[in-house]
Amino acid sequence: MRILGAILGGGQSSRFGSDKAQALHQGRALLDHALDALRPHAEALVVVGRDWPGVTRIEDLPEPGLGPLGGLLGALTYAEGQGFDAVLSCGCDTLGLTADHVAALTPAPAILDALPIIGLWPVSARARLADWLEGANSRSVYGFAAHLGARRIVVETPPANINRPEDLGLL
Repeated sequence: MRILGAILGGGQSSRFGSDKAQALHQGRALLDHALDALRPHAEALVVVGRDWPGVTRIEDLPEPGLGPLGGLLGALTYAEGQGFDAVLSCGCDTLGLTADHVAALTPAPAILDALPIIGLWPVSARARLADWLEGANSRSVYGFAAHLGARRIVVETPPANINRPEDLGLL
């Protein structure tokens, strides 16, 4: 199976107060940690909604500002055009994603229950997500995952989701 790793990075970082993708943990940007976590599990990597050195940028669809689902639609659309079978998604503010977490997501569609931005999504879900975003549906990842019939995977130790600067001090 050809998997595209997609970092959803187009958020506003409003709770963080500055660009959290560039915030440092152990001397490295959060987004670089996320890329490193996806790299062993994906044939290629992209960042959705922002520029990042050495990584292909793709846009949220149908437009920016739709939250993680807009980023996911951009990733699924790109993946479909490049012949990938699935998208492994992760936030730019995620630390501690492990091989066990990724393995638990197979088969797709599946999300981590505690952090639904981490998911394995079949490219065949692209049209359903586009229809979902065109409708008056919520922008909830949980809502779309339920609509799609995605499994919600419970793990003992979920990855950390960094929302505020003080979250970095807890790691």
